[in-house]
Amino acid sequence: MAAYDKRADSYYVVSNPNASQEHGGLVVLFAGNSQTKPGHRPGPKVVDYYLFHHVLSGRGTYMCAGQTHELGAGDTFLIEPGTLIQYMADYDRPWHYRWMAFDGPEAARMLAGIGLSSLQPIVRTGGNRGIAALFQQAQEAFQARTPGAGLKATGCLHLLLAEFAETLQPAEPRLPDTATGGERTVRQALQYLSAQYAEPITIELMAETLGYNRAYLSTLFKEHTGVSPVTFLLRLRLDKARRLLRERPELTVEQIASSVGFQDPLHFSKQFKRQYQTSPSEYRRSLL
Repeated sequence: MAAYDKRADSYYVVSNPNASQEHGGLVVLFAGNSQTKPGHRPGPKVVDYYLFHHVLSGRGTYMCAGQTHELGAGDTFLIEPGTLIQYMADYDRPWHYRWMAFDGPEAARMLAGIGLSSLQPIVRTGGNRGIAALFQQAQEAFQARTPGAGLKATGCLHLLLAEFAETLQPAEPRLPDTATGGERTVRQALQYLSAQYAEPITIELMAETLGYNRAYLSTLFKEHTGVSPVTFLLRLRLDKARRLLRERPELTVEQIASSVGFQDPLHFSKQFKRQYQTSPSEYRRSLL
């Protein structure tokens, strides 16, 4: 084991220059890094913001909510505002870590959503180097002091939370459709079509996105809705178009066609007339 070199002691922190002016759901307040001394022991103490520490190397312990956690490289621990905590670096292998402090009205909800709290404050990401890189990028954003520094740091925090969510809540195996009668799959397909009807989507692409065979998904969809995915998508687009014809008189028929996913205005007019027995222009005039 390499001997500890006290010349390696370091501490660096940089604050968000615009933290007081940011009002988003999450705001990163400051970020930093430190090579601690042997036995370095902050606390017992409380803070009034959220704080992540990510261990780069070395070892130490974190005491929180009556529990003691042994931590090493690749581990991250959460400090919540108002919670009495203490952490201590190992005497032989003191830790080197990065940290990020943050706050905001969405912080508690987002942390709870991924399963992090004072009762479960640890994320063990092992050799995932991307975690340390995100901490570093947030720090470097504040060092650069650019107008978008706070936004960039908050973006890093969102990515961190996503990484932690995947670690703490790994994807569950897909249950056979027989267990739910296929209802869950059809709901996913309906949501997909309803959200992306204006885009140049295809049923093949939807099936691939949802992880199903096209023929199987089409059959399942028709069993539960009475129509094929193609027919549902066409009717959805035409219904949206009819609504725009009523509510947006400043838009041309061509603009409305494009807005609901038809690349060819003539094809749109033909499909509209087939569905409603009147052309888009005639329908609009009938509203006057």
